[in-house]
Amino acid sequence: AAPNLAGFSPEAAAVFADALAARADAGATVVDPVEVEAAAELGGPEFEVLLYEFKAGIRRYLRGRSAGSPRTLADLIAFNEAHAERELRYFGQEIFLLAQDKGPLSDPAYIEALRTARRLATTGIDKALRGRNLDALVAPTGSPAWPTDLISGDHFLGGSSSPSAVSGYPLISVPAGFTFGLPVGISFMGTLFSEPKLLRLASGFEAATRVRRPPEYVPTFHG
Repeated sequence: AAPNLAGFSPEAAAVFADALAARADAGATVVDPVEVEAAAELGGPEFEVLLYEFKAGIRRYLRGRSAGSPRTLADLIAFNEAHAERELRYFGQEIFLLAQDKGPLSDPAYIEALRTARRLATTGIDKALRGRNLDALVAPTGSPAWPTDLISGDHFLGGSSSPSAVSGYPLISVPAGFTFGLPVGISFMGTLFSEPKLLRLASGFEAATRVRRPPEYVPTFHG
């Protein structure tokens, strides 16, 4: 288990602890803790890459829209400012502005951030697996599901997917349990081309725990 990819929610941590116990009861060897080195350093270069790639990606997307539509991120920013009473009533466009300040994908700063992020992610996962001769890393997928409102915004507490997402390594998430009726997932992470192994581990976990259940489609909260 990778504790430095967890710890963002005590409720998720409790479900995850039960999930680890279930894995052990099913015959798996659980090594806990196993740190993914440099995971805390990943956020800076990862966000830098996302800003550059968002600016480039939204430009490619907008080029395919109908005539008269915005064509660049700068166009979107200008549109939002011109219609601020409607478009910026609840949320700003801080990330748009940060991305707009970035150059093209040929910018040395982007190339260096991309190189750094991939190095931190791949070596972190590989070193953790090889150092303890492990089949996979496991961590809570994220916190219990949360509402997003127009006043306080997003209540995201954390997640464990960044090292896998940045490295391009496989990850599979399945239900681990519930807390106060809200689902919590468990993620199985591996190295390059380890999909068959992760599928076996995740399938075995689901067969042993059988916690998956259909969503209840609870009415939207209006409190």
